[in-house]
Amino acid sequence: MLRPFLAYLLRGRLAFPGGHRPPAGHTVPARFAGIGVAASPDPAVDDWIIATLRGAGIVNVRLDFTYGDADGPAGRLLGRLLDAGFHVVLHLLQPTDAARAMPDAAAGAAWREFVGATLDAFGERVAMIEACSTINRRRWAGYTPDGFFAAWDIAWQEIRQRGLLLAGPSITDFEPPWSVGILAGLQARGRLPDIHTDNLFAERATEPERDDPKVLGPRLAGLLRMNLVKKARLLQRIGADFGVLRLFSPAAFWTLPRIGRQLPATEQKQADYLTRYLVLAAASGALEGAWWGPLICHREGLVDDGAAQYPALERITHYAAVDGALADFRPRPALAALAAFNARIPGQRYLGCLAGGDGLEVHAFATADGGLTHVAWTINGRAAALVDVYDVATLAAACFLDRDGAALAEAPTLLTEMPVYIDWPTAMPVTLKPGAGLLPDVAIDVHGGKALHFFRADGWQGIVAAETPAAARALLAALPPASLQVQRAAVLRHARNAIWSLPDPRDPAVRLVVKQPVKMHLHKQWLDRFKPSKALRSWSGTCELQRRGIGVAQPVAWFEKIGDTTLKQNFYVCEYVEAEFSVRQMLSALAAGETTYAGLPAASCYRQLCAFLLRLHGSGMFFRDLSGGNILVKKQADGDLVFALIDTGRIRVFSQALPLRLRLADLVRVCNKLHWAGREQLLGGYFSAIGEKFSWRHRLAFMKYDLKVVAKRRIGRKAFGRLFGK
Repeated sequence: MLRPFLAYLLRGRLAFPGGHRPPAGHTVPARFAGIGVAASPDPAVDDWIIATLRGAGIVNVRLDFTYGDADGPAGRLLGRLLDAGFHVVLHLLQPTDAARAMPDAAAGAAWREFVGATLDAFGERVAMIEACSTINRRRWAGYTPDGFFAAWDIAWQEIRQRGLLLAGPSITDFEPPWSVGILAGLQARGRLPDIHTDNLFAERATEPERDDPKVLGPRLAGLLRMNLVKKARLLQRIGADFGVLRLFSPAAFWTLPRIGRQLPATEQKQADYLTRYLVLAAASGALEGAWWGPLICHREGLVDDGAAQYPALERITHYAAVDGALADFRPRPALAALAAFNARIPGQRYLGCLAGGDGLEVHAFATADGGLTHVAWTINGRAAALVDVYDVATLAAACFLDRDGAALAEAPTLLTEMPVYIDWPTAMPVTLKPGAGLLPDVAIDVHGGKALHFFRADGWQGIVAAETPAAARALLAALPPASLQVQRAAVLRHARNAIWSLPDPRDPAVRLVVKQPVKMHLHKQWLDRFKPSKALRSWSGTCELQRRGIGVAQPVAWFEKIGDTTLKQNFYVCEYVEAEFSVRQMLSALAAGETTYAGLPAASCYRQLCAFLLRLHGSGMFFRDLSGGNILVKKQADGDLVFALIDTGRIRVFSQALPLRLRLADLVRVCNKLHWAGREQLLGGYFSAIGEKFSWRHRLAFMKYDLKVVAKRRIGRKAFGRLFGK
């Protein structure tokens, strides 16, 4: 296995300069999109599956099939699918125990009998036979290399005798040593498949278009540019070098728990990723099909089965059965996303990537009737203004459809991580503006339940968030940025920043809070010229928190004067937080000897604050100004504390949970008002949750910060202010 890979590597066949850019000019296969299905003991589920597939326009399905299935629910569903005219990939596999026993003669004889009987019963009616499963995952599939080759030899012989189409070897993920080693071994045996299959996952790169961080590590991932497109093209090259020209990815998916490690809108993100993954796979030109994994499954299916228990064997190895009751089935947004992609992209000619690699993706397809379709999106949390991507005349002729195929009543103002289809009725020349790209430093929360309206007019630009696009425009009309400064009424603070409240134009009973920088020291005036405006930093920090499910004062708008050299003509608007107290007040009271606060025992206060801090840092957020006064708290009737962060302009964002040194930098601030006995309770729970012990080295960081605060108060700027009455 290793020798052929090293030889392949030394011949330079894994070098692919420019391979990360998709080639243009190929036609996406008509059967490009499909889905995995499995049977339920309830025959009514068969009817439901067939009706659901037809409703989504999906005719391509993959069915896992093993010992005893012919006489069970799987055999029943297979017959129903074939009778209904579905294009079926029949995936034959051994039970794990039988795979572990290979190449034992008795295990081989049982495998041969199963393969022969299955092919005699169904072989002529299915589209292709896929043999064996996930050889590079021994814990799941059970195969040793010798055991796999023995099982493959038997399947190859039985399939070839009947003149059927053979696919394999079903490597999981992008692992060239396995792909090269297995194909070299099959070539040497004269046992190559007709179609090279690889379950081409991309979820370890967190987003479909990202470079894989596990090839050279996160810091060097950009050197090889090993993105999904390059992986597909390399796998196609590997197969072709060993005599197999066709490449097919029969299954891939994003599990909801993996998405949920950082992002709470798991089902929406699953649908985003599905569309983005399939468009990139189609753009690669290397795959004749890229299919999703399970149709019905609570963890990664396009339909939630309502069952919380996941089987011991991974469904990528064997999607054995549908769990849950029919009455509990619930389609997820990803099902509509797959239907929309399947209705629009297969069969179209790929014209090329008009923007890609810098966070904005725009892919062009020519339709059979001479029209033009663009599929456009951004990486997570970012946005591009439509007016920066297309000229006004081009936008006026376009028709917009959302990720799930629904027509939009009006053109959006932003491209976001949720893909959109943009149609032009004829093949009019459509080009992107020079320099089209992301809005610099702007973060958004597209799944936060609000419509986002970008504007640029009268020397100002910004974003307004409201319930609908019309409501956002109305709010902008009621709060034009040029007039905000003269609307100061209830001033809450006037120091470096002026902060005041005003009635929400949508509901006078609701208050909004406006923040504007008004004072800057000379060194800050120079340094901040190279940073986003303060208003934008507050907007983006808040949106980054919000899209990770961290409580915040809800963002309403960000406005800034274009080209402002004073750095003061910018406004951040958010909803007023109806808090009962701050964490600073809570910890100060406990430090003063109180055993309860707000009717809660101290232990409960520490436990709930600890959980909030763990969620904040676990989602990759480094707050950098996490004083207790910036954490507002409201107590619910059941005793749960709801935390909301304010003053978010200094946040830094990481793609993974924070390292300990950054966690400490936040924790020393929030604990400054807390006595050591309280710190032991709060931090003991925190450190235990991340697998650390609260040691003397950690305590030293808190002592250093305490001394810094005391020194600052006694001899720092605040002390001079008190001395001179300022």
